[in-house]
Amino acid sequence: MLLSWLLIVWFLQMPTFTWIIATHICPTDTKHLIHSDGTVVIGAFFPILHNSRVSKIIDWRYFPMDSDDYFGINARNYQLVLAMLFAVNEINLNSHILPNTSLGLEIYNLPAIGRNIFRTVFSWLTGLSSVIPNYTCRKESKSAATLTGLSWKTSETIWTILDLYKFPQLHPFLKKIQVKNSVGDDVVLDWKRKADPEYDITNIWNFPTGLSLLVKVGTFVPSAPKGKQLSMSEYMINWPIGFTEIPHSVCSESCNPGFRKVALESKPTCCFDCTPCPDNEISNETGMDQCVHCPETHYASAEKRHCLKKTITFLSYNDPLGKGITLLSIGFSTLTALVIWVFVEHRGTPIIKANNRSLSYILLITLILCFLCPLLFIGLPNTATCIMQQYMFGLLFTVALSTVLAKTITVVMAFKITAPGRKIRWLLTSQVPKFVIPVCILIQVLLSGIWLGTSPPFIDKDYQSEHGHIIILCSKGSYIYFYCTLAYLGVMAFGSYLLAFLSRRLPDRFNESKSLAFSMLVFCSVWVMFLPVCHSTSGKVMVAMEMFSILASSASILIIVFAPKCYIVLFRPELNTLTHNRDKRHHRSKTLLKT
Repeated sequence: MLLSWLLIVWFLQMPTFTWIIATHICPTDTKHLIHSDGTVVIGAFFPILHNSRVSKIIDWRYFPMDSDDYFGINARNYQLVLAMLFAVNEINLNSHILPNTSLGLEIYNLPAIGRNIFRTVFSWLTGLSSVIPNYTCRKESKSAATLTGLSWKTSETIWTILDLYKFPQLHPFLKKIQVKNSVGDDVVLDWKRKADPEYDITNIWNFPTGLSLLVKVGTFVPSAPKGKQLSMSEYMINWPIGFTEIPHSVCSESCNPGFRKVALESKPTCCFDCTPCPDNEISNETGMDQCVHCPETHYASAEKRHCLKKTITFLSYNDPLGKGITLLSIGFSTLTALVIWVFVEHRGTPIIKANNRSLSYILLITLILCFLCPLLFIGLPNTATCIMQQYMFGLLFTVALSTVLAKTITVVMAFKITAPGRKIRWLLTSQVPKFVIPVCILIQVLLSGIWLGTSPPFIDKDYQSEHGHIIILCSKGSYIYFYCTLAYLGVMAFGSYLLAFLSRRLPDRFNESKSLAFSMLVFCSVWVMFLPVCHSTSGKVMVAMEMFSILASSASILIIVFAPKCYIVLFRPELNTLTHNRDKRHHRSKTLLKT
């Protein structure tokens, strides 16, 4: 009786019990169950939810939807999802594992029915719940990898879709790069499926006769370093009778070191010519296809087999060129000093007085320094000497030419004005021509200051001028400023020449206009010839040509301007008198009147 009452109570409670079960089974969508964003996203497919079959005794009034939309939870797979979430969270919290990178997850439920599996995969690939092939609404895919399920069957189904979208797959990749050949050996390929073969070289041993034993005598590895690809054990080779050495190329012998191969047209690859390596290139192995260029600091040996280190050189006092320039520099300086001594000893004579002694002394002292200036170009260059070379060159020649210009102006003002007025007399007595020198020097100092401030000279190395040598020399820094300096000197020289040429017919034996004009003409000619030579030469020759130009232009002023005066003072003293000069001038005036 008691058992009957218990069955009745259990039957009455059945709808309520069924509802309690149903409340744990909720309808869901087929989109991803878990999503977390990150720099890199990992997709995963797990069969977490499965179709739950409701008992027939359940009252269907409590289920307004179709029973296919109700799922249950697979507890084991759910544990795997939690483990994956925990691992990703630990990686993101530790900055040392993936610096500046965060992992994201997109976990999808993997249905049991095949067509639903395809729908889920398409949803992950395209970002759409409905399937539209070859279309995606994702603006940027961050997915780097995906886990395709727990069983081989479901993974194979997913691979079919991923292969159409060219998504890399691990297992097919491994399958394609590690295979077995026909003899059962493992062959490993790279990701481009290129093999790394190794060929065995075999030899048939036929001794005693009929043995026919196949013996490995060497290997050939194409991927080995050059020169180590072929390995042979010649002592193991069993040669036929009458043929006891390795056969050579049937067309051409190997090229010796110092030569390279040159392919012949319409000939096999084993036919070639051997050509010597070009200049500054070598080949130190037999049978090289190309020669190797030597570094800039080295040069090729005569046999074109080795690169030899170049020696460092510069224009020194031990070089014949350096010795010659030094002797010329000291010789002309000594000669100029003797001229100064002559002028000082005979400073009271008319010819010395008539040619402005103070300007002559300034010019002679400047010429001594000009003759010594080339010594700055000899020896191992440094920053100081490189700067002093160009600075002293411009400054000294500016002083010399401005002095010549002042002397020319003095001659013109003295002889062109026959009846000077008050202003002209003041100009002559105040020695205004001497102010030409400081003004010209100031302009040159400003030009040199701009040159040194913007592009100063520096130490340079010339690797090409002399074979096997590195020449240390001074670079001008900026050729524009160098040419500006030459142009400025040319303007002063041409101005002096023009004034002296206009006053060349003045009636006086002590008139030095002709000598000044001729010296300026020679000076300009020297530097005009220097310009093309400077562009066509390099190295020590270019430096030597600049020094010769300095000596030649300075010597032209010394010899042409002062040699006639020294000749009269030393060898024709009878001409160095005012009486003779007046008689000569009176005779010239009579001659002009007769004509």
